[in-house]
Amino acid sequence: MNIRSNSMMAMAWIALAGLSAPALADGTPTPRAVRHPAHHRAAAMTKAPQKAGGSGVALQYRVDATPQIGRATPVVLQFDGVTEPQGATVRLSADAGLTLQSSDTLALPAGRRTTATVTVVSERDGLAYLNVFITQSGAMSAVSIPVQTGTAAPVLKSIGELKSAPDGEKIITMPAK
Repeated sequence: MNIRSNSMMAMAWIALAGLSAPALADGTPTPRAVRHPAHHRAAAMTKAPQKAGGSGVALQYRVDATPQIGRATPVVLQFDGVTEPQGATVRLSADAGLTLQSSDTLALPAGRRTTATVTVVSERDGLAYLNVFITQSGAMSAVSIPVQTGTAAPVLKSIGELKSAPDGEKIITMPAK
């Protein structure tokens, strides 16, 4: 062996010793970070946009399962920012194709974060909305929470025919009614 090989070997042993030294210092290995599978971590909430002149109550939500036809899907709602001493009220409604199986009204107390889980059932594939109407101090906010069942994308009806104008511009001709 040459000097270079010996010095490389010595460096490798020093590196290995340095890595294991903290683990052996008190005779117990150092704890490693525990990694939880993704399904054990709480899913992130989606923050609903707030508009000026609305109720002032902040809403975050998440759909807690993959929606399937005929199966209950929990939707977690979290409300914050209720400042009116009498509290705030929430009214829920579902679009066609989605059935609300929970109460359609909620009362929100002042000064506290409120979390509620409502249950919806999809009646068909496609996109439907759970509508949340929040009222505080006479002002109202409306938030529509999308519930996508299956992979069917929304399809717009075609009411005209795509043609090209003489100058090459694309136009849609529509029938007169």
